[in-house]
Amino acid sequence: MRHVTEAGLDELDGVLSELRGVDGLKEKSRGVFYRGSRAFLHFHEDPHGLYADVRLDADFERMRVTTKAERKRLLSLVRAVARR
Repeated sequence: MRHVTEAGLDELDGVLSELRGVDGLKEKSRGVFYRGSRAFLHFHEDPHGLYADVRLDADFERMRVTTKAERKRLLSLVRAVARR
């Protein structure tokens, strides 16, 4: 699975905007977010869709983010982790 392309990031523009508003997250490059000094979230794509690798605990977890519902779930989980 490859890192997301610019076209894929364009599809995720709404999610990226929401993530930019989450306290404690810093976007190091488009679509790559850090929390403090640690990598926290980035995106991948393959022919089956778009995916986020997000550090909800100690390790990254891969989540599909192709549909609106999947994106909403990602944002909810990210906000919950950011409040810790």
